[in-house]
Amino acid sequence: MARVAMVTGGTRGIGHAIVERLKADGFKVAAGYAGNEAAAKACAEQLGVMIVKGNVGEFDDCKRAVEQVEAELGPIDVLVNNAGITRDAMLHKMTPEQWNEVIFVNLASIFNMTRQVIEGMRARGYGRIINVSSINGQKGQMGQTNYSAAKAGVIGFSKALAQESANKGITVNTVAPGYIDTEMMSAVPPAVLERIVGAIPVGRLGKAEEIAACVAFLAREDASFITGATLSVNGGQYMAA
Repeated sequence: MARVAMVTGGTRGIGHAIVERLKADGFKVAAGYAGNEAAAKACAEQLGVMIVKGNVGEFDDCKRAVEQVEAELGPIDVLVNNAGITRDAMLHKMTPEQWNEVIFVNLASIFNMTRQVIEGMRARGYGRIINVSSINGQKGQMGQTNYSAAKAGVIGFSKALAQESANKGITVNTVAPGYIDTEMMSAVPPAVLERIVGAIPVGRLGKAEEIAACVAFLAREDASFITGATLSVNGGQYMAA
């Protein structure tokens, strides 16, 4: 029987690539989204996957979304916490709203979603939880104290939960992408983009499909001895020990 995977932020960019790869690997997949109806509809039609709308920053909304997925597809075996936003500003100009929105969507969401599935995974003795962090959660980034703090928190969350869950057949890992060629990067001015690429040893932006391949590997049943790990996928731009 095919295992069930849910990917938050799964209808665009890196999330879309993850959904596509997991579907190709034989999973029954649900793609979460916040509000872009056109992108969600296109994802469902193109990939033939379930889509579910919700705000990952709200615990009760996550509960409803997970219940909806499990009612239609079955218990969730693989959870990919990918949803994220940016609200960039220098700290001395950052508003409480900019701080709180990023913390809730990028970090609190990891608890909100994982809490809905962890008991079932423990009871069944199997689970794969894969959390998407960022190179900027590893090294920090000027103008992104909110984003960097949240993404660093994702790594700490994953390491702690990995220890709690290891003897229950559940692995918890983090993928930390560098700069990836997605819709978000297309808005970067050419001069800035040139500087970014110049700092990447492999000399190019990453591809969403390359992040998806890493997630798909960690989602495999035979990746059972990998837990608490952070997989840096950044073209050599930042090499963490």
